Amino acid sequence: MLQKFNTHLEKIMPLITPISVVIGVLLSEHINDLSFLIPWIFAVMTFSGSLGSNYHSLKNVITHPLPIFIALAILHLIMPVWAWGIGHIAFSGDNFTITGLILGMAIPTGITSLIWVSIYKGNIPFTLSIVLIDTLLSPILVPFTISVMVGKNIEMDVYSIMIGLVGMIVIPSLVGMTLNQWTRGKVKEVWSPRLAPFSKIGLGIVVMLNGAVVAPYLRDVSWKLVIIAVLVFFIAMTGYLFAFLLGRLFKRDRDTVMALTFTGGMRNISAGAVIAITYFPPQVAVPVVVGMLFQQVLASFSGYLANRYYAGQPKDKQLSA
Repeated sequence: MLQKFNTHLEKIMPLITPISVVIGVLLSEHINDLSFLIPWIFAVMTFSGSLGSNYHSLKNVITHPLPIFIALAILHLIMPVWAWGIGHIAFSGDNFTITGLILGMAIPTGITSLIWVSIYKGNIPFTLSIVLIDTLLSPILVPFTISVMVGKNIEMDVYSIMIGLVGMIVIPSLVGMTLNQWTRGKVKEVWSPRLAPFSKIGLGIVVMLNGAVVAPYLRDVSWKLVIIAVLVFFIAMTGYLFAFLLGRLFKRDRDTVMALTFTGGMRNISAGAVIAITYFPPQVAVPVVVGMLFQQVLASFSGYLANRYYAGQPKDKQLSA
């Protein structure tokens, strides 16, 4: 029953986050006080998503590190700089909005990228490894990126951000991976199918609560909010495009390019919203929360286009050179 329910949830993944944001905004007065639950729910989601990882698959990917370097360059160099440039062009002097755009691209890759990679039959071991590696590095990379690009223009508690990332992401990931390694995959076989639907429901709840916190900034549809939404959509869309093109440029095989497309384009946007809401003024969270409206839809569309591209290619062209 849980597996069938999970299959139904996977089909409506593009709708879960936008609907959750809308519900959160509409019910903000009633659920805003529940925002303290966000880090705990997110930690459970991270634990569930990491049950498919183990040290063996991590070792195999590390021995061929080029795709990892490509993914990390997209996630923590190319896209944050791209967001920084667009932010300064469109919102010069608005440090809160610029910080939100940068944070939306500086956060680690999304755990839900694994769902899309599996749907489009990409390289799952690589996806698991980049999610884990990027997650483990996030307490260092995220505060460092924000500090370098934003500097003294905005106050932030770097130490608290690092501790928050460790508690929400790193520790649950290590626990899940260790259990999978220790039980030789049995914990994945037993618990992953059972926890999968609850993780997707948890994602909806986290997004809804985040939407409730920033509701005052989303209720009044101003031209600024419209521009933020358009730019967030554009930046997120180019993330998938850049990841796909770099995978092709470095002549990676079809499965790895598909994995790069999703891991490079998607973000752990719920974690980004939690960080923004917890450690920054609420205005910083607006671009991040707005990004929740588009991420799953863009993932679906990008996967469709990439799959169509490879469907028209001969088999030998799909292999790495």
